[in-house]
Amino acid sequence: MPRVAIEYCTQCRWLLRASWMAQELLSTFATDLGEVALIPGTGGVFRITVDGEQVWERKADGGFPDIAVLKQRVRDRVAPDRDLGHVDRRESENSD
Repeated sequence: MPRVAIEYCTQCRWLLRASWMAQELLSTFATDLGEVALIPGTGGVFRITVDGEQVWERKADGGFPDIAVLKQRVRDRVAPDRDLGHVDRRESENSD
């Protein structure tokens, strides 16, 4: 089962944001994930990986992920055929 790791900056007090994202991922991918880990870090880090592969990094991606975008990126790695319902429909409506 895939492992998601959310590394967050303790100096910046981003634990609440990281734990909320972990909760959202666990709620959405309840049977598709083996683990969601919160990893304390420093220096402004906010990085999310799936099985060691980076799916979001605050500095490289320009801030924090919209939860819909994060769910899509995680889905693309753990359950590519899965429909995310309104998250996917909203994205396709915006691209029309």
